[in-house]
Amino acid sequence: PHEALLVPDDDPLRFYRAIARAGRRTLRPGGRLYFEIYERFAEAMRRSEEALRGEIRGMGERIDGELNDIRSRMDAVEESVQSAGRNRGALLEMANEYLNTANLVAQHTRESFRVDLLCPGRLQPVLDRLESARRELVDAQKMPENAAVARREARQAFEEAVRLNREAAAAEAGSSGSSFGDRVAAVFVEQAERLCRGVVALPDGGGLGRDRRIDKVLMGRWTAYPLMFALMVLIFWITIVGANYPSQWLADLLGKGQEALTDLFRLAHAPEWLHGVLVLGVYRVVAWVVSVMLPPMAIFFPLFTLLEDSGYLPRVAFNMDKVFQKCCGCGKQALTMCMGFGCNAAGITGCRIIDSPRERLVAILTNNFVPCNGRFPTLIALMTMFFAGTVASGLQPLASVAGLVLLIGLGVGMTFAITALLSHTILKGTPSSFTLELPPYRKPQIGRVIVRSFLDRTLAVLWRAVMVAAPAGIVIWLMANIRVGDSSLLVHGTQWLDPAGRLMGLDGVILMAFILGIPANEIVFPLIIMGYLASDNMMDMDDMNELKSLLTNNGWTWVTALCTMLFSLMHWPCSTALLTVRKETGKWKWAVLAFAIPTACGVVMCLLVAGTARLLGFA
Repeated sequence: PHEALLVPDDDPLRFYRAIARAGRRTLRPGGRLYFEIYERFAEAMRRSEEALRGEIRGMGERIDGELNDIRSRMDAVEESVQSAGRNRGALLEMANEYLNTANLVAQHTRESFRVDLLCPGRLQPVLDRLESARRELVDAQKMPENAAVARREARQAFEEAVRLNREAAAAEAGSSGSSFGDRVAAVFVEQAERLCRGVVALPDGGGLGRDRRIDKVLMGRWTAYPLMFALMVLIFWITIVGANYPSQWLADLLGKGQEALTDLFRLAHAPEWLHGVLVLGVYRVVAWVVSVMLPPMAIFFPLFTLLEDSGYLPRVAFNMDKVFQKCCGCGKQALTMCMGFGCNAAGITGCRIIDSPRERLVAILTNNFVPCNGRFPTLIALMTMFFAGTVASGLQPLASVAGLVLLIGLGVGMTFAITALLSHTILKGTPSSFTLELPPYRKPQIGRVIVRSFLDRTLAVLWRAVMVAAPAGIVIWLMANIRVGDSSLLVHGTQWLDPAGRLMGLDGVILMAFILGIPANEIVFPLIIMGYLASDNMMDMDDMNELKSLLTNNGWTWVTALCTMLFSLMHWPCSTALLTVRKETGKWKWAVLAFAIPTACGVVMCLLVAGTARLLGFA
């Protein structure tokens, strides 16, 4: 007890505040202090944090006032020296006073603030100036005629020390969250650059000059977003147009395979129900998924990987970081969003590149708002039949692309909006800073890129889709062929869903097609055709005019087409994407949330559009 640290009764938290002040100087960013304290003082301890901040601000103001007093006294002494002539003894005394005070200010700055992080690169020049002033003062004591130079050097050293102290105090007062983290990252990068310049010699700049010139265009203030947008449109166009021919060829090839299997079943005298389940159910659905899904992915993912291998994709993340930061997200989410255009399951897997667990979850839950390649055929067909078809024939392709771009823009906008909503509700948090290395531009290794993207992304995703589509084919065939009364289960289901579908601007057939199409978005439109034709297996129509006649004969208008496109853009992910969410997060609750969020947005959007159309007399 005789060695105990005692405090006055009216100030029991004196030592706690002293420890907190020391911790503020010595703790790393994000560090914490833990105290054991009598419970009666817990609330006072919580209030003391704000008091400590006020005390630190007051201390800075006091130091600033003292420095101003010192400067005023120095100015008064200088005036007296000038009035007395060039008194070398007084000049040396003044230089010594300036230097001592500057040393004290510099020492206080170094001990009180994290100068290297708050004001990177500012401390060493001040120390160099102090050393120069010290040498001038030593020389002036040997050669008194240099007294004026020594006084001037010491005064400048004093001014720089005071300026650094004020900068550090201001930076300390404003250092919190991501801003301080950004400064830490900047210090690391600057230190790495200094070390690199000291030990590495790059011939002709190592290509850095070329990279900087390219970056001025691709990352320029006025050119970055237009060029990024144009490049993505070009990739979409190549993917959509280029996939048409191999997709048709693959469909024909797999169609011949269906005919061969049918002949084989007939030769074996297999029951009709077995032929229906395995050939018209499993095989046809799997063939449809493969023929529609494989060619676009085989084109999109290599193109995407080529951009990655060339060094451009990290620049996309850099360009988009400011936008996502406003939504409390991460710039790397832009890369996963772009991968989602090829396949949402691949985009969800790509979220592994995001370090923050919170931001990774946000990116996973919002990835479905960008349409994958399985939804593009539906969107393009409806856009062409009901909207682009009203313009001149020569402008129809341009109108279709413009409409598709608007829909994609809506999906991207919803991504931003839901990211911000999640970041302020169930996944609340501030955006984390991340260190992004911009690699040099390089020539892509085309062969390796094609093999890697095809094996690692295309085939992996396709295999998961096939594994889900096979049992779905059985369900679809059974619903179309099992009858209850005069109608099949499929017809009964569409009739039951019809009121809800009509309310959303759709109908029961469309809503049932989306439900049965959960294994793969590619089969939604064939299911709609199957429902309207009352067929017992999936069907397709190559003639666009014939397809439009079928839809309009079943009550379709431009409002129906618009609501169908909106629901295609915003509804539940396919089963492959949902299983991927479960695999990446380890919990089913996030898969349920990934199902519910886009579905709720799609339902609300369709209700608003359909309701507005009814009020205005368009439906």
